[in-house]
Amino acid sequence: MVLSFLVAIACALYYRNISGGSSSNTKEKEYGQSEPMFHVSDIPGKGKGVLAARDIKQGELVLQEYPLFTVPLHIQSSPSALIAERLQKLSSVQKEAFFNLSYVHFPENLDPKEHVDRLALAIFETNAVSAGKDTVGIFPTMARLNHGCSSAFNVVYSWRNEHEGLFVHALKDIKKGQELLTTYTDTKRPREERRKLIPEDRAYLTQQYGFKCTCDVCALPDGLSQASDRRLSKISELYRKFATWGNMDIDGIQAINYVREIWEIEDEEGYWSERGQLAADAAWVAASHSDASAAQAWALKAAEWFTYEIGADTPQVRSLITVGDRPQSHNAWGTREKLEVGGPKY
Repeated sequence: MVLSFLVAIACALYYRNISGGSSSNTKEKEYGQSEPMFHVSDIPGKGKGVLAARDIKQGELVLQEYPLFTVPLHIQSSPSALIAERLQKLSSVQKEAFFNLSYVHFPENLDPKEHVDRLALAIFETNAVSAGKDTVGIFPTMARLNHGCSSAFNVVYSWRNEHEGLFVHALKDIKKGQELLTTYTDTKRPREERRKLIPEDRAYLTQQYGFKCTCDVCALPDGLSQASDRRLSKISELYRKFATWGNMDIDGIQAINYVREIWEIEDEEGYWSERGQLAADAAWVAASHSDASAAQAWALKAAEWFTYEIGADTPQVRSLITVGDRPQSHNAWGTREKLEVGGPKY
C-alpha cells in the first residue's frame, strides 16, 4: 500500500516533551547556549506547548534537532509495519519521547494498548515534518511547538541537508514566558479559508492536527479580523502579480513595486515570514536588468532576513553577501533589458 497519508503531510511540511530546551538530538553547546532557552509546559486548551525561558532575540537559533527516524515520502509497503520497524531501532528513552507525542488519527473503537502499531501510525501522521526533499521524520522537541497564523507565529524551522538536522530560529524577538509558535500551513489566506482544506470544505487544522486555531490572529474581534483578512488577501494577490515577471507580463519596475507593496502591507500586518526569499527574488529581478545598486541592496536585505530565518552560516546567506559585494556575479546578471528598477525603501 502506498504511503498516501504522507502526501497530506507533505503539503503542510513547509509551514509545521523534552523540557529545558535540550535533548539527545540537540547540539546547543556547539552554538554557545549556556542556559535553556525554553521549556515545555501544559498550556490551557492546547495540551503541551513551548514557553521561552528567557528573552530570545530575533534570529537566534532556538533549537537544532535530529530526527528519531525518517521515512521516505513515497513507498510501496505497509505504513504501520514500516514505522514499527523504525521504532524497533530506537532506545527506550527515544521510544518514550515518541509515544509521549499527541495524536488525532487513532480510531475511537480501538484500544491503543492493544494496537500499538496503529497508535504509532497516528502519532507519526500528526507529528511528521520534512526531513529533506523526499523524506519526512519525527522531531519530538520541535513537535511541541504549537501553531500560530499570520503575525502570531514567531519561530520558523528549516532542514539542512549538510547537517541532516532541523534548525529552528526566532523570527521575532520573544519575551520570557511567551509561547513559541510556528506555523503548520499557509497563513496568508483569510481566517475562514485557512481553517479549511481547499477545495474540500473541511477544516484542515482540525482534520490534520485535531484543533481549531485560537491564536491571537484567529481570536481577533470581527472588525479587526476582517482588516487582517484584507491585508493577507492583498499580500497573496501581490505575490501572484509579482510572479508574472517570470513570464515577462510585467517589467522590472512593476515587479519591484509589487515587492515594496508586499513589504509595506506585511509590516502593517506583522507578517514577517519568507522575507529572505522575497528580497532574494527582488535581487534576481534587479540583477537581470543590470541595476547594480538595486541588486546589491536587495541582496543584502535578503541576507539579513535569511540570517533571521535560517541562520547566518548557510549557503544562501554567503551567496547573497557575495552578490552584495559584486552584483555582476549574480547568475541572472544582464539576462533582461537594462533598466533601473530600484531598491528597498526601508
